[in-house]
Order: sequence, then C-alpha cells, then structure tokens
Amino acid sequence: MLKGIVEARHAGEYKVYLRFEDGVEGEIDLSKLIEFKGVFEPLRDVREIAKVRVDSEHGTVSWPNGADLDPDVLYSLLTGKPIELRHLLVR
Repeated sequence: MLKGIVEARHAGEYKVYLRFEDGVEGEIDLSKLIEFKGVFEPLRDVREIAKVRVDSEHGTVSWPNGADLDPDVLYSLLTGKPIELRHLLVR
C-alpha cells in the first residue's frame, strides 16, 4: 500500500473528503468512481454515503455494509500520480 487513510468524512451528495497519513487530502466524487451495483448498491442512497468511516486495519475507507475502496486508487486520484505496480508484483 502507498499511504493509509487517516481521516474520512462525508462532503455532501456523493463526495467524501479523505486525508492520508502523508498529509495528502481532498474530495472524491464517488458517483464518478463506482457503479452502484453489488456491494456498492446501497451507496446509491446519499444517507449511506454519509456513513463512511476509516478502516484503520486496512488503511482505507469502508461502510457498514462491508463496501470499501482501494486506498492506492484513491491516493492516485487525489495526487494524479500513477499507481506503482512494482510493489504489487510477486517475485
């Protein structure tokens, strides 16, 4: 994992504010990131989006229904930096 998320809160409509352990912060519009199908279907309801929380064990965000998002993807979206695949490769 690149960096863990240390703060998450609802930022209105389908947006969440995120702050990473290195200080990178910003808002992400989930309506442009996910399809509201499967485990993400309940998040179609903005009241469910508002239940966002930090999953400190995995360094990401999650919701009570078990939905979560990859912190590397979120970090990449906020910084504009590509995800480094070399740390994911098994040797």
